[in-house]
Amino acid sequence: MSKQERPIACVGVVCRRGDDVLLVKRGREPLKGKWSIPGGKMDFGETVREAALRELKEETGVEARITRLIDVVDSVMGDRHYVLIDFEAEWISGEPEAADDADAAEFVAVEEAMQRVSWDETRRVITPA
Repeated sequence: MSKQERPIACVGVVCRRGDDVLLVKRGREPLKGKWSIPGGKMDFGETVREAALRELKEETGVEARITRLIDVVDSVMGDRHYVLIDFEAEWISGEPEAADDADAAEFVAVEEAMQRVSWDETRRVITPA
């Protein structure tokens, strides 16, 4: 695989329901089998907010309302560079059910999320403001 020429735009969603946060277990590389927040690559013509809500719905079946932009994070893994635009969202409806490229999806307490998530940047964006 050749080195990519430009970063890939991606979105992530820290979806909160009360004091809990929604996590997914990744079903594909990169980081297959690891717990993270729902998210993925943007589609051409989508706004970042549209992409975030689409990815959330596709991976978990959950609907939410975006409440704020948390941060923009760079992730360079091997020959791939991702720009991750992370939003906070408030749960509206739906019980988490893994779909698309997620192997599992569930709301967990923030303390539990901190134990499951392996990347420090994801832990940081999950931490309540």
